[in-house]
Amino acid sequence: MGSVLALSSNPGHQNWPFSKDPLPSRWDAHPAHWDRPPRWERRDGRLPNPGSFHSLHRSCKDVFPHQIEGVKMIINKTLSSFFKVSHTLHLSAVSPSYYRFHVEHLQSDDYSKDKDAPALIGEMDSSGSLNAHALLHLTERVRARTVFQSQQSQFVTWQFETEYRGSDFTAAVTVANPDILRESVILVAHFLQSVSSGLVLGGELVYHRGRAEEGGILTLAGQYSRPNWVATLNAGKGGAHASYYHRANKQIQVGVEFEASTRTQETTTSFGYQMELPEANMVFRGMINSRCIIGGVLEKRLTPLPATLIMGAFVNHRGDKLQVGLGVNVG
Repeated sequence: MGSVLALSSNPGHQNWPFSKDPLPSRWDAHPAHWDRPPRWERRDGRLPNPGSFHSLHRSCKDVFPHQIEGVKMIINKTLSSFFKVSHTLHLSAVSPSYYRFHVEHLQSDDYSKDKDAPALIGEMDSSGSLNAHALLHLTERVRARTVFQSQQSQFVTWQFETEYRGSDFTAAVTVANPDILRESVILVAHFLQSVSSGLVLGGELVYHRGRAEEGGILTLAGQYSRPNWVATLNAGKGGAHASYYHRANKQIQVGVEFEASTRTQETTTSFGYQMELPEANMVFRGMINSRCIIGGVLEKRLTPLPATLIMGAFVNHRGDKLQVGLGVNVG
């Protein structure tokens, strides 16, 4: 949800795709260049930078299909090389329908050209909720991010993050929802260290303080990667999250996730796969998990039109529920 809660937990697919929570919007994810391997990554045999803590499970998660329900239309418009806007209209019989306006002002993909240019991302929907990101390269290795979220007329999250990427490690500190009057704050610290060319170790420390409670949660993380597969594990007091990603060939990718929560006393195992058909301009993603949920999403590029047709269906056999969606992405 773009806040510190998203940094300190990995809910994954445990309550998905039939939870009552609103679907995450595109601003929740970091822009691609935020987690992209830095330009100072060493290619002379020495240890590389491990990247961001947020992207540890990204390879596996990208294989799973994103929930689609109802009818959705997205219109993207590039106004300049740095300025992009999009309009989203979603009609649903399950959740409230909405209109969303999204705007991005991004720095150049070539970091050396505009290293001081910030990335500004804003989004507002028909209910009046506003979400805004501001990302800035302070130096070649230091990056800062600010997040503000409001729900209708109330602020729900204000978050400040600073990340430092060394030659073979990454350290980040996040401050969320500081309130002097209520004497409350949430602090999150991340650290990743490359131990070898394929092994990364690190951890996350979450500290929260309020008038009624105070505490912290420590989570250890490890990742081992080879050219065609990546294995990742997070384990701590709050539970465990393990994932395995494997690229079988140029067309087929598979991923497996295991999640256990000590708070809900639940465990979930999910299997997902992605199949690309370049000749047909199609990508299919499917999933099945231990909660008897089966789903799939088909994306078809409608060449020569600048549009993509998206069709999806998800079945919850245990809850006897069905969700079907159709979407069109233009631009």
